[in-house]
Amino acid sequence: MTGMDLQHGLTTAGPAIILVEPQLGENIGMVARAMANFGLSELRLVNPRDGWPSEKARAAASRADHVIDAVKVFDDLASALADLNFVFATTARQRDGFKSVRGPVEAGRVLRTRHAMGQRTGILFGRERFGLYNDEVGLADEIVTFPVDPDFSSLNIAQAALLMSYEWMKSGLEDETKTNFSGPDMKPASKEELHGLFAYLEGALEARGYFRPAPKKPKMVDNLRAVLTRAGFAEPELKVLRGIISSLDRFSPAMPRGEGSPGDDPRRLPAAVARARKAEGDRLADKAAGTGKDDDMPPLGGKGTDND
Repeated sequence: MTGMDLQHGLTTAGPAIILVEPQLGENIGMVARAMANFGLSELRLVNPRDGWPSEKARAAASRADHVIDAVKVFDDLASALADLNFVFATTARQRDGFKSVRGPVEAGRVLRTRHAMGQRTGILFGRERFGLYNDEVGLADEIVTFPVDPDFSSLNIAQAALLMSYEWMKSGLEDETKTNFSGPDMKPASKEELHGLFAYLEGALEARGYFRPAPKKPKMVDNLRAVLTRAGFAEPELKVLRGIISSLDRFSPAMPRGEGSPGDDPRRLPAAVARARKAEGDRLADKAAGTGKDDDMPPLGGKGTDND
């Protein structure tokens, strides 16, 4: 059975997912959602406990309606597998018998190879509580098991279906590390631009009195350059850093740190002088009018009398 085409050209034709006696409609829906995430669309149910169709399954499928609408229900497992050429049975327990056991990565590649040969394939999942019986595993061709913690090896069927659906999708990619989108393509910064940032930052730090004691400055500069060189900045990133440094650089070589308060920064002096002159003018006017309290006020810019 073929399904819908994905946006990026990967076909949804692939292994059928077979659930044996699933108990909860919600789990069936979550399996359908996991299948749709990774390009599978054929879901088969063997004796679902609560019957079919299921509104709980449709709700849990989160708009994977094309999977839910195409569900096929069977009375027994043999009928569900009848038209398939090759089937994996999923299990977390070691079974008696002579079947090959594969991990999910290898199993995904096997399914992809057989699909390319025109074979119909399937992946068999057991009940939520205890999985598959031995005779049910016996109807499959091989076993697939997951590298889980042996002390907590039980997987929800939706989780197991998600893992196998992911491996199916990945096995069809030309590059298994391929992603649907990537980060921005940014031109690496030139050494000239990077050295310009060094000079700008070191000048700002020098003005703020960062390099203390003075004999340690060469080592501090080396450490700073080592940190900035390691990152491998792109041009836009250097512009961001220069903007940050500029906004923080309130102190300048004309008014380094320790030479006064931030309010005495030359870039703010005109406004500060205007305010001081206005305050002095108001004080003198009040004194001439006899309304001032000059004797009770501390000197402008000085400490209060309690702190003298």
